[in-house]
Amino acid sequence: MPALSSAQQLHLRSLLEQGLPLTSEPYAQLAEHIHSDSHSVLAAVQQWQDEGLFRRFGLVVRHHQLGYKANAMLVLDIPDDAVAAAGAQLAEEPRVTLCYRRPRRLPDWPYNLFCMIHGRARDEVEGEIAALLARHQLHSYRHDWLFSTRAYKQRGGHFAASPAQGHGHG
Repeated sequence: MPALSSAQQLHLRSLLEQGLPLTSEPYAQLAEHIHSDSHSVLAAVQQWQDEGLFRRFGLVVRHHQLGYKANAMLVLDIPDDAVAAAGAQLAEEPRVTLCYRRPRRLPDWPYNLFCMIHGRARDEVEGEIAALLARHQLHSYRHDWLFSTRAYKQRGGHFAASPAQGHGHG
């Protein structure tokens, strides 16, 4: 399998910024666009991951466009010795789209576990939060939820400069 040329690599990075094609063989489709083969594309992607250019592929879901008009971040103050288990349980919940731990910022911010919940309406999200707290016996811990009031632009990673800009990092 031949290595990709510099031009093919730049083109591939540009294509990857747009996301993987929604097809059963996304690497084959990318290879076709850069006039190569899927094995060379996969080898390049693996090399870039090994070099630390990126850690993983992720998914950007535009919930609002799918009809999910309400979302809230459930924040909890879980004891340090129990936060990993609570986070693992909540991350398995189908309605939790994001779950992560962050350090507390005392005295103003006592919360260390964050979970995003999306729904079609505010009352639906509030009901799901109440159900989560009850199902996982977390209602006795200090918690709050913060509804989003503004949608910010969501986009995937960027790592290739446009041809007019030359080679850059992102």
